[in-house]
Amino acid sequence: MYVRNDMGKTLYLECNAGISGDMTVAALLDLGADRQVLLKALHSLPLTGFMIEIGRVKKAGIDCCDFTVKLDGEHENHDHDMEYLHGHHHDHEQEEEHGHHHHHHAHRGLPEILDILKGCDMTEAARALAVKIFKILAEAEAKAHDVPVEQVHFHEVGAVDSIVDIAAVSVCLDNLGIDRVLVPQVREGRGTVRCQHGILPIPVPATANIMEAYHLPVSFMEMEGEFVTPTGAAILAAIMTGEKLPESFKIQKIGIGAGKREYELPSMLRAMLLEERENADFIYQLECNLDDCTGEALGYVMERLFEAGARDVHYIPVYMKKNRPGWQLNVICREEQIEELETIIFSETTTIGIRRQKMERTVLEREIKSVETVYGEAKVKLCSRGGKTWCYPEYESVAKISRREKKPYQEIYELVKRAAVVE
Repeated sequence: MYVRNDMGKTLYLECNAGISGDMTVAALLDLGADRQVLLKALHSLPLTGFMIEIGRVKKAGIDCCDFTVKLDGEHENHDHDMEYLHGHHHDHEQEEEHGHHHHHHAHRGLPEILDILKGCDMTEAARALAVKIFKILAEAEAKAHDVPVEQVHFHEVGAVDSIVDIAAVSVCLDNLGIDRVLVPQVREGRGTVRCQHGILPIPVPATANIMEAYHLPVSFMEMEGEFVTPTGAAILAAIMTGEKLPESFKIQKIGIGAGKREYELPSMLRAMLLEERENADFIYQLECNLDDCTGEALGYVMERLFEAGARDVHYIPVYMKKNRPGWQLNVICREEQIEELETIIFSETTTIGIRRQKMERTVLEREIKSVETVYGEAKVKLCSRGGKTWCYPEYESVAKISRREKKPYQEIYELVKRAAVVE
């Protein structure tokens, strides 16, 4: 089902040419993320040696936004987001390869990177997302190199790039107010890629580990090349909330971000803000029959289902086989909640199977409003369609006044309703 605008925004990422950190930032800027908010956050990072360039480029004749992290001096961008060096032996190899002979490379571990993010001027929600992305990346690299997460080190060149990209994606998503991200497929190339310590297969081990751990919907193209970077995969793993696009939607806005790599398939990430069809809404109903659950267990599972975000939960008394009295449990929910709610039903009840069906429903436009009464403020729900409005006082508001004033519930209900109509 689709969220209404007042409940946040839905983002669709079309990863037909893979995904990387800079492509994602560029696509989000093109969608309308506030450039000043982003630049302010990036300039506040306790990091030196980089500059940001935001511009426009053409890919296969298509106008795209381009986000570039320019590293100063001899620090050119590595083709890989991160270089991982463990122990002095590897440091020495790395120095010889680059012809550097100073012995104090600024290697950063996960704790240092989390400290850098703490010093950044961003909202707490954006910071939490950046931390989540980095942890996913560090875990994938730790597994690839068989070292503990706390020993994973990001070489200074790769790290600056990735810190900036990840902080930028987090700030932009937060700024746009995105609360759902749909990714039906992520396309990756084939072949091998040369990195500092030799030739790696595509997807590179860190990317493959993220694809495995977070069940990304991957498809491999016949084309040679690395289309999905470890940072791109980590971003998807952290922000994806679903794979399936709704059957019907409106596209509010499109943003296109350019990648840096030159392949036969143009390196572009297209992002779309989606809006549900007016008055059309899809929900799912989960249903199962229970004949050996206690009343206490049923009460408890209802609480848990509501806490997990179910739209509605109810029980219907039924007669089952052998004329046993039982209950039919019905749960109304959004598509992306199915897995979590089914897990609760299986763990908290005795059912061994759950039926589910998709339903289309028509929903009235609705808003909650406060009204003034002689007994103080009360809340009402206003529902409207086709120029007609219905007013329903909210139960808790009415009950609170009834208890306090020791007046009948029905009397206060009518009083609140009249106050709403007068307003």
